[in-house]
Amino acid sequence: MFAWLTGTETTPPAFLELRSSYWLILVTVSAAIFTDVFLYGIIVPVLPFALHGRAGIAENDVQPTISILLAAYGGSLLVGAPICGWASDRFDSRRWPFMVGLLALAGSTVFLVVGNSLALIVVGRVLQGLSAAVVWVVGLALLNDTVGSDAIGEAMGVVGIAMSMAYLLGPLLGGIVFKQSGYYAVFAMAFGLLGLDAILRLIMIEKKVAQKWLGPKAVEVSTDDEHKGSTNDDLEADPECNTPEDTETPAVTPTKRKVPTVFSLLSSYRLDAALFGCFISAALLTSFDSILPLYVNELWGWDSIGAGLVFLAVTIPSFVGPYIGKYADTHGARWLTAVGFIVTGPCFILFRLVDHDGIRQKVLLCALLAIVGLGVTLSLTPLMAEVSYAVEAQGAKRPAGFFGRNGAFGQAFGLFNMAYAAGTMVGPILAGFIKEKDGWGTATLVLGCLSLITTVPTLIWCGGSIFKLRRKQKAEQILKHDEEHAQKVEKALKEEEEEKTRRAAQDEEKKRSTNTSPDTSTSTSTNTSTRTSVVVDV
Repeated sequence: MFAWLTGTETTPPAFLELRSSYWLILVTVSAAIFTDVFLYGIIVPVLPFALHGRAGIAENDVQPTISILLAAYGGSLLVGAPICGWASDRFDSRRWPFMVGLLALAGSTVFLVVGNSLALIVVGRVLQGLSAAVVWVVGLALLNDTVGSDAIGEAMGVVGIAMSMAYLLGPLLGGIVFKQSGYYAVFAMAFGLLGLDAILRLIMIEKKVAQKWLGPKAVEVSTDDEHKGSTNDDLEADPECNTPEDTETPAVTPTKRKVPTVFSLLSSYRLDAALFGCFISAALLTSFDSILPLYVNELWGWDSIGAGLVFLAVTIPSFVGPYIGKYADTHGARWLTAVGFIVTGPCFILFRLVDHDGIRQKVLLCALLAIVGLGVTLSLTPLMAEVSYAVEAQGAKRPAGFFGRNGAFGQAFGLFNMAYAAGTMVGPILAGFIKEKDGWGTATLVLGCLSLITTVPTLIWCGGSIFKLRRKQKAEQILKHDEEHAQKVEKALKEEEEEKTRRAAQDEEKKRSTNTSPDTSTSTSTNTSTRTSVVVDV
């Protein structure tokens, strides 16, 4: 009955090439991430009403209860991410864990729409966090399986656009629909988006599954990471893998690993720097959530719609993400990431100049927000791809089978998800606390300094240790110089040998000429004596 959808051993499913194509898988993963973030955002303006009007929470307790719900979401996301990563790497197909994430997201939406008590709303938020863990971990690992390391940066740029648009549109549309049509209309919009997401996830077919019908070419992806600045730091940092590169090592099965995969991954300074950069980028990006709407309301009296529209300035620069990711695929993430944090830091510090009313102040705020959006895109998009680059580099330096049959990309993106989730929790809390205690200017100053400080570890370790890279380049220059010198010496010796051969030939020629001259003189003397004798006889 469903043979056209899933296929059989002998018959491929309908539209196999289209359903397993790069663009359909990219659209499916991007749509899943958009749906997850959008559904998280649309209930932000609805929660205060749901807690007070439906769950019976007193108005004075609404704000602390919202903090509890944020903690429930973040806690389930942090706990679920590594588990999803571990499970994803052990399934032959990532499609079915991906579908489980959709079910969890649908279940969370049901709990939120029918929730008339705090317990039901908390369960909905916990399920929402677990579904986010599945979507981000399994989705990004699936994307990496599809495109490989040579195009993962460009793909992450497309994912970044989906994420940014969802962050912008979710709260904005949620507030407008709730104000115009009421509570249930908000969730009608959510279920419509879930239906579209379900269709895309059902029709998508993984590349490695399509291989059964299309042949090996269906899963040909490049894993060359030479251009991404890979050095030997991953090899030396792992206590289990200190074998010299020129030594042949027998294949090792996953069961022979001494420590779990996640600890082997974390032993790489390169991956650690990428995760730290993702944590700071998330903290910087989400810090606006707790301070910007309140500040523009205090300063200019803007309502929730005006405060939501100002985030458009941060979102628009994310559309250059695919181009930034494509550049990272070619040249690596190090310098893009460093430039991103260097650009973002001073802009955060300059936010302190926005302190009174006036059209120029509003233009200045929007301009600074746009530059910050560009800086975060410059840093976050390559860092998301750097997670894939780092794992690829580690796998290339280890024995075959070290990370298992399916690799360790699921667990690596689980670590990324944890870092990003921690940033989204720390950023708003830190910014809100500092603003409440010391004001807007101090809060933006701290965030700007944090951005500039983050430049150091990302510049040193993203793309591999810069010190080892410099030593490698210096050694290559010395080797090149030695080779050129050896070639010159060899050429000089060859010329000297040719000169010796030429001189020897000349000496031999002279010698031959010298040996011929006495015979000629003797012959001449004999002829002269003969002529004299004849004259005397006459």
